[in-house]
Amino acid sequence: MANHKSALKRARQNDIRRLRNKSTRTRVKNVVKDVRQAVAEQSGADAVAELNTAKSAIDKAAKKGVIHRNTAARKISRLTKQVNAARK
Repeated sequence: MANHKSALKRARQNDIRRLRNKSTRTRVKNVVKDVRQAVAEQSGADAVAELNTAKSAIDKAAKKGVIHRNTAARKISRLTKQVNAARK
């Protein structure tokens, strides 16, 4: 454990940020799962609605620095591809 005052503060900050990032990451995983489930159920309109929600959540996570911007772009691209394939 840290001994210096500044190191103790840094440890506290890291814990707070870790929990905040964890909730954002969990949110991203859940919205991705929702899109994939809508695609599996062959519901086109629901899949598009879920995709828009997922895009928003993924972009917000990238903006906050929780996930890398290229990772966000890759996730959105793959989800869009799946939704478009299911709508045909």
